[in-house]
Amino acid sequence: MARRRRQSGAAATASGELPSVELARRLGTLLTELGLTEIDVTVGEVRVRLQRGVVAPTAPALAAAASSVERPAAHTAEIESASGVTIEAPMVGTFYRASSPTADPYVSEGDVVKEGQILCIIEAMKLMNEIESKVAGRVVKIFVENAHPVEFGQSLFLIDPAR
Repeated sequence: MARRRRQSGAAATASGELPSVELARRLGTLLTELGLTEIDVTVGEVRVRLQRGVVAPTAPALAAAASSVERPAAHTAEIESASGVTIEAPMVGTFYRASSPTADPYVSEGDVVKEGQILCIIEAMKLMNEIESKVAGRVVKIFVENAHPVEFGQSLFLIDPAR
């Protein structure tokens, strides 16, 4: 019975497939299957880090492409300077403005909210998590579209506190 030997790094390079490329492909598949946004793996001297929806700072080509894309975070910094309070996503999930597709949104821009009032729902792993206002005030801006994914720490709402 013949045994099959694993290819060494040099043999893998000779066959046209680098070990890091194969590792990246497998991790990319895993990233998609598990719904992850980031994965970082080190195997020996090879380190592979994959991120979905985020530009890696060490990739100049990707950074140039991303510079032409409008980024919500830039708008957040401009508006926050007007002494507003930002409500951020406490988890990764899907942002919903209402309790069901046919229901009215919890809040809209311009609405006055109370501290502890429900602003939205974030669905994470089939669990619906109500996100409440940290302050009383007026909703100045809603940064996320309904039924869009959100990341941990992403700005959801800008509220101008009541005086």
